Amino acid sequence: MSSPHYTPAVNPLPPVVVALVLFIMGIEVAFSLGARGMIGGPGAVGWRLSALNSYAFSADVLGWMWETGRWPFEQLIRFVTYPFVHGSMTQAIFVCVFVLAMGKMVGEVFGGVAMLIIFVVSGVGGALAYALLLDPRYPLVGGFPPVYGLIGAFTWLLWRGLSLVGANQARAFNLIAVLMGIQLLFGLLFGGTNDWVADLGGFATGFGLSFFLAPGGWARIRDRMRRD
Repeated sequence: MSSPHYTPAVNPLPPVVVALVLFIMGIEVAFSLGARGMIGGPGAVGWRLSALNSYAFSADVLGWMWETGRWPFEQLIRFVTYPFVHGSMTQAIFVCVFVLAMGKMVGEVFGGVAMLIIFVVSGVGGALAYALLLDPRYPLVGGFPPVYGLIGAFTWLLWRGLSLVGANQARAFNLIAVLMGIQLLFGLLFGGTNDWVADLGGFATGFGLSFFLAPGGWARIRDRMRRD
């Protein structure tokens, strides 16, 4: 018989976090099984490539839309679909680990809906940074930009908490500094693309959104505007 005072040893994950991870891994499992010929028939071998062609974010496509003034839905949707298409199972697993860790911490404070908004909009922000700050030759794929948006929201929580106790708020940015340093080191040692710009764009988007989406965020902004 359960007790009304029972507290589970491990807090359950927010449902939206579980849904995101299941969705990402479900796509990867389908790609992997299809590539091995276990589902989907002969055409399944090319599922990943087909998805990359249809759903990856392309700066060239964005440039074409801007120049022509045409904004077809099947191209605009790339802003929100590219985080769910990965180049490999390994990339998807790393993304899911971060979603589980950061999504849990952000979702428990912000709520599931706000956490999902941060994830999706940070993906858009990362794509825009990638396209506008670079002249990329390669499409953008994978969930790291929105993951960095969750890291941005987590950093905001640390930053806000440090401000309340009068501590040095710059300490809140230690995590993003370490992650960017690791990316730089790997890039120097093994080469790579400039998609870290998208990650940083996602981080900035997530951090900025937190001012509005954190509990009481709109009230704090409104009160500050009234004082000014």
